[in-house]
Amino acid sequence: MVRFLLLCLTLLAAAPAFAIRPVAAWWATPDTLGLKYRQVEMTTPDRVKLVAWLIEPSAQATDQHTTVVVAGGDSYNMSSNIYTARALAEAGYGSLLFDYRGFGHSQAVVLDRQRLYYEEFAIDLRTALAEARRLQPRDRVGILGLSMGALVGSEVAARAKPDFLVTEGYPGDLPGVVAYQKAAFNKTVTLPAEAAAYPRVAARVRCPWLLIAGIQDKNTPLADSAAVVQGARRSQRRQLLAIDCGHLGAQEKLTETFFAEGYVRAIGRFLAGGKA
Repeated sequence: MVRFLLLCLTLLAAAPAFAIRPVAAWWATPDTLGLKYRQVEMTTPDRVKLVAWLIEPSAQATDQHTTVVVAGGDSYNMSSNIYTARALAEAGYGSLLFDYRGFGHSQAVVLDRQRLYYEEFAIDLRTALAEARRLQPRDRVGILGLSMGALVGSEVAARAKPDFLVTEGYPGDLPGVVAYQKAAFNKTVTLPAEAAAYPRVAARVRCPWLLIAGIQDKNTPLADSAAVVQGARRSQRRQLLAIDCGHLGAQEKLTETFFAEGYVRAIGRFLAGGKA
């Protein structure tokens, strides 16, 4: 019963806000699900202190020698993603979850709750990626970006060259997201000045990129992810996995014995060089 309630809270926390909505308190820590982990602290190049969890693969699984840095969405904190971390661990993957600045137990900063994202969140993810590489030097290290995390994940992948990038709910058209929020919910959402350069980011991502998209997603439409795949050069390995769900619904949709089991299996097929 406790785990069911925790899963409900996790799914609630994963629901997109489409504007900054951080929460300081963690729902739970990874050991709540029996995961072996250690808490680490990082400092960004602009001197902001971040907190992360490095979670080990399950001892019962075949070690994939791969660490997935999970970049979450615009609401709550990294504890929203511990069920995702468990699915990764059960498949033999390590993971690193982290709190953006102003989220969870990372350093508090003033955030405008009408802002879609901050460019500084890309600094935080780049710091987390570097830390994962330092801690796991023999692993492949890549990014799983969810919603806002898909946005900053693509920015970091274009510069920091992770071994792979997986995104769900990729927002290819930021003015379109803002317009949809206004039309559908009469909600005012603003963009940082750096958003003007965002349309050029996807073309610079060179690592293998799997884009998971919801067929029913009205916030970050399937067409956004499809355009990234269609615009790829021959040297850019990209795949689109379309799931009959709404925004960030693929993990729940691909739940089998446990949450996100099929989701992680699809990622594994992609990382092995096959089709997700």
